[in-house]
Amino acid sequence: MTRTGLSRYVPILDWGRRYDTRTFTSDLVAAAIVTIMLIPQSLAYALLAGLPPVVGLYASILPLVAYAVFGTSRALAVGPVAVVSLLTAAALSEVATPGSAEYVVAAAALALMSGAMLIALGIFRLGFIANLLSHPVISGFITASGLIIAASQLKHLLGVSAGGHTLLEVGTALVAALPQTNPWTLAIGASATAFLFWVRSGLKPALRRLGLSDYAAGLVARAGPVIAVAASILSVVVLSLDEKGVAIVGDVPAGLPPLALPVVETSLLVSLIAPALLISVIGFVESVSVAQTLAAKRRQSIVPNQELIGLGAANVASAFSGGYPVTGGFARSVVNFDAGAETPAAGAFTAIGIALASLFLTPLLHYLPIATLAATIVVAVLSLVDLGALKRAWTYSRHDFAPMLATILVTLGFGVEAGILTGVALSIALLLWRTSRPHIAIVGQVPGTEHFRNVKRHRVVTDERVLSLRIDESLNFANARATEEFVLEEVAGRPALAHVVLQCTAINEIDMSALESLELIMHRLEAQGIALHLSEVKGPVMDRLARSHFVEHLTGAVYLTQHQAMSALSPALTRAATRGESVAA
Repeated sequence: MTRTGLSRYVPILDWGRRYDTRTFTSDLVAAAIVTIMLIPQSLAYALLAGLPPVVGLYASILPLVAYAVFGTSRALAVGPVAVVSLLTAAALSEVATPGSAEYVVAAAALALMSGAMLIALGIFRLGFIANLLSHPVISGFITASGLIIAASQLKHLLGVSAGGHTLLEVGTALVAALPQTNPWTLAIGASATAFLFWVRSGLKPALRRLGLSDYAAGLVARAGPVIAVAASILSVVVLSLDEKGVAIVGDVPAGLPPLALPVVETSLLVSLIAPALLISVIGFVESVSVAQTLAAKRRQSIVPNQELIGLGAANVASAFSGGYPVTGGFARSVVNFDAGAETPAAGAFTAIGIALASLFLTPLLHYLPIATLAATIVVAVLSLVDLGALKRAWTYSRHDFAPMLATILVTLGFGVEAGILTGVALSIALLLWRTSRPHIAIVGQVPGTEHFRNVKRHRVVTDERVLSLRIDESLNFANARATEEFVLEEVAGRPALAHVVLQCTAINEIDMSALESLELIMHRLEAQGIALHLSEVKGPVMDRLARSHFVEHLTGAVYLTQHQAMSALSPALTRAATRGESVAA
């Protein structure tokens, strides 16, 4: 259904008119399930970002409401995610001390800037910018980020101090700190990690064997992190592990997030421009990929440019409520979808659940071990690591493998921003390189048909007086000279040649540089007594050529099909080839 008027920009006015009791029930059930999942995740991802755990709860309340108003996905669950948390930590650690008041304010300012950028991109319909991040780059970045995040959390699982922003730095610091490992912390961290890994694959089948329904077993399995949180808190209280060196969350302020605009110096805002843009683009790509996948399963659709505005509004709301940058998360969105969420209202109900937790449950989190939150992060991010993608990319395309590998290696060795920039730069460079080397095939007629194919791949019939070339790229400034050189080189070795036909099936555009090259080719061929012809020129390309003098001065003709061209230039051979007869040219 096409949205019109104000509902085009405020989608809640569209789906809200059709909201009924059945939909409300479905959304409420989904919200309850996602709330259970989101509470430990929010605390853990705030820790990953270098922020007090409560900030994760703050970033999971108003952003969800804002997205429900302005977003177009029916199942996307917005909130803190691992990759954006890592990017936040990398950006803010350069300007403030993690955990400090200045750091918290800077995180809110980063969310505000990211939100403003996303809204601007959406208003000006610039969502295509995200296309600069190819799938190999995103896949490589997420894999490398997952490894860095998992490594960075080992210090919390061991109970030691170890910093660093790259895998080498983190690994070196961990090795040096190993002698200081706290055995109680290690016991909690290892147990929580093992339990959470088992929950992902083994708990649901075990519960079904005990007689629980598939739905009930799935619900309990999704509550696995909450079970780990409760058990670890109980262990700390009963065994007084906080007195034995086990780091705990400590006092978590109870209440709703403060509503205020972050006030920072202009110099800090300037230093955060680049990280904010990177977080905006990465967050949008991750979010829109999840939203499109889930929408397709229900034969629904999303509006990418409106998604920019929805995510932007969510980030602005996060900034005003003391949070940090957020986006649509893959795991919680899938849970939201599977739990039956039918509208973005499910996100708003989730926000209510998180708000209630912030009001009444935070005192219970005092004895929550940091190691349990670290285990939650490790289990979540390792599911994102896909080293097998390197093998698949190598098998399918070396041009995709190179930026993927470069992104992984640079991210691991030099940091997340350097990795992304390297992957994007290499992808663009390879694209330009491939574009500058267009595939041009010499074609002949397949006997018994009216089709023309590459002479190197098929048994075809050709005429030594006619050279047919199929250009498999649009012609532009990058490949114009290469096309010109190819044509003239092929002509040079054919003394009997009288006609050159350019089959333009794959040409979608010819820019001015390429037009000049075509004119030069035509004049060079004319000097040798050879006519230049075109076939299968697309309408928009022909319209543009017609506005120049090229067609007017063309030494040959423009044919509707390649078969028509060959029928006119080599009628006897073409008739025989069509009938499947063998005829010497």
